[in-house]
This record gives sequence, structure tokens and C-alpha cells, in this order.
Amino acid sequence: MNLPPWIWLATITGFMLVLAVDFYLVARNPREPSFKECVGWVTFYVALAGVFGAGLLLVSGPAHGGEFFAGWITEYSLSVDNLFVFLLIMSRFRVPMRYRQKVLLVGIVLALLMRGVFIALGAEAVARFDWLFYVFGAFLVYTAWKLISSSSEESDEFSENAVIRATRRLLPTTSAYHGASLTVRVDGRRMVTPMLIVMVAIGTTDLLFALDSIPAIFGLTKEPYLVFTANAFALMGLRQLFFLIGGLLDRLVYLSKGLSVVLAFIGVKLVLEAMHHDGVSWAPEIPIVVSLGVIVATLAVTTVASLVKSSRSAGSPTSGSSAASPSAGSSSAGSSSLGSSSGASPSVGSPSVGSPSAGSATAGSSEGSLGSASSASSEGERR
Repeated sequence: MNLPPWIWLATITGFMLVLAVDFYLVARNPREPSFKECVGWVTFYVALAGVFGAGLLLVSGPAHGGEFFAGWITEYSLSVDNLFVFLLIMSRFRVPMRYRQKVLLVGIVLALLMRGVFIALGAEAVARFDWLFYVFGAFLVYTAWKLISSSSEESDEFSENAVIRATRRLLPTTSAYHGASLTVRVDGRRMVTPMLIVMVAIGTTDLLFALDSIPAIFGLTKEPYLVFTANAFALMGLRQLFFLIGGLLDRLVYLSKGLSVVLAFIGVKLVLEAMHHDGVSWAPEIPIVVSLGVIVATLAVTTVASLVKSSRSAGSPTSGSSAASPSAGSSSAGSSSLGSSSGASPSVGSPSVGSPSAGSATAGSSEGSLGSASSASSEGERR
């Protein structure tokens, strides 16, 4: 795709306008979005991606259109899996429910900017060094193996990365939230609030997720424009999706297994196509239609199997009571795992953070509605 610069400019401007409107609506009335509102926004973003992909089919042909849809579905599915970590981050920092929309939106914008740089560097490297496809393929197969072999007994604690630790060291941080403010003046000294730290956590953590998602989409398309737009559409609807399916996250028990199959398939596809271009006659090129079919079928089977498994577990006599509690969003679910892990944090667990002004009561009750002890343990399985 030899696209003129104005198409790139128009596309980026369109994304910025949509995000600006989204940010204005969130900043004007910070609150927990309703179910109807979340459904409307998620439907809007999905429909927007569908219209964009249909336009590609008409203008650029089925090859590029299929590559976009395959990349977007893959990135969107990986983003759903990443919501487990976002849930832990929100609980770890005790973010009040009314401000979680803003945290997610700013973090997603930061992630989109950083991914843009990552995509540009990756596209240039892929164009210059063909052997990178072997590296990407091997890395995806390794990631798939780690996902499918991970144990639910692994730690469900969120570990701060180097960027977050450096931010804490360099910037004086208050122990309590001050509304949605990122900075506040205390005794004449300008300090940042935990709101800024958690935004950095969301943005940088999503960038780490790109280490497997970006190679995965490069395995489906080599076009930087399609890689960028697929990532942008996947990230843009992530905020509303967080609130929409937050209570269902613990029911997607086989999601990481399905994603491991998708990543392994793309990794093998990358290696086979690299071998084909290197002159290995028996190595096939897998058509994008086949790739799209494998991805959609795998995710569909995974979702149905997860829901069936969760329904049977909820209906069994031994697990009925325990399964019903998280879904009902009880206070015990909010405090047993996610709430306790956030309260144990030495960096944000001070009395001022736990005070009503910090919004801990709001966060504690919201954790019951968005996740439970089972979702926290499910995260261990996925990571």
C-alpha cells in the first residue's frame, strides 16, 4: 500500500477527533458509566471498525480488507485479556470508580502514542531485515507456550515496572487522591497525585502487552497502515469494554488458552512464510482468509466453552454459593482478593489513601462489581 501522506494525516486526525469527543464527555461528567452507555459506545466503536474495514475491502481489495479484520480481531481479543491486568491496577491503586473512566482513557491515549512509535520502528526493521520474521515467529510460539502452561497458582499481584518506579523516585507524590487532579500544591510544593501514577501504570503496561500483540499483527499483515489502524480501533473501545464486561471477566476461563492457540498459529505462519520466501519449496504461504477463519473459530469456541464451563460451575451444589457471590458483587468479593492486595500496597496503602476522601470506600465497593477473587486468580492463569 503506497499511501499518500494526506491519508495518514486524515486517519490520525479522525482518531484524534473521536478521542477528543470521548475525553470531553468523560471530563465533563466523571462517573461510573451505565450499562446502556457502555453498550452504545462499544457498539459504536465496533461499527466504526467494521465500516473502515468494509471501505478497505471496496477500495484496496479483499486481501488488505481481510488483513485488517484479522489484525483487528486479534488485537481486540488480546486487549480483552489485558483487561484483567487493568482491573488489578485499578484495585492496586484504589482508584475511585468515578475517575476510572478518565484513567483508562488517558492511559489508552498514551499507549496509542507509544505504539505508534513502536509500529514505525517495527515496520522499518521488518522491511530491512527479513530474518526478524523468524524471531517474531519463535517469540509468538514461546508466548503461546507460556500462556497455555501457566498455572492459576501464580501470583496475581501487580508488579510495578521500571517506568513507574522511576516516576515515583523523580516526582514527589501525595499519598491521597485529590479528585481527578494530576498535580496539587501541598505546603507550597507542587506534587503529583496517585492519579498520575496509575495513568502511567496503565499506559506503560499496555506498551508491554505490545511485545506480543505487535509481532502477532505483523504476522498477519506487513502494511504499517493496517497495523496502526487495527491497533487504534482495538484500543479506542477498550475503556467502555472494561466497564461492560468487567463482571464477566472471571467467566472467560479459557480465554488465555484460546489466545495461546491464535498466537501459536500466527507464529508458525510467520516462520513458514519466511521459509517460503527464502526458497523452501515445501513451506506454504497461508492465505489471509484461512488465518481469519482460524482466528474467529478459535475465539468463538473459546468463548462458548468458557461460558458453558462457568455456567456448570455456578450451577453445581459445591460451587453454587461461591460462584454466586462474585457475580453479585458482594462486599466479601471486593475485599477478599483485589481489595486486600491493594490495601497491602506499601506505596499507596497509607491511612490517607484509605480514608473516605481518597475514595477507598467507592473503590472497594466497585471492585466487587468489576471483579472478584476468582478474576484475580484467573489473572494468574493468564499471566
